[in-house]
Amino acid sequence: MSYTLLNIGFGSTVVADEVIAILAPNSSPMKRLRDEAKDDKRLIDATHGRKTRAIIIMKNNQIVLSAMQPETLSQRYAVLAEK
Repeated sequence: MSYTLLNIGFGSTVVADEVIAILAPNSSPMKRLRDEAKDDKRLIDATHGRKTRAIIIMKNNQIVLSAMQPETLSQRYAVLAEK
């Protein structure tokens, strides 16, 4: 079985087919979503100590934090979807 991987920055990747949404972390609902995921141990921090710039929601209900801009991740995802 082969998976298409989406590079989310700094050597981290996620399975592209498992991504539901790529969102900006600025709003209160996104902060609440991140806090709830942390409390439920569903949060994966892939920022490597940098500022969180994108929140990725996965099909398995996990939340992944990335230090890359949501626009950049969306463009990478679109390129993968074309293949």
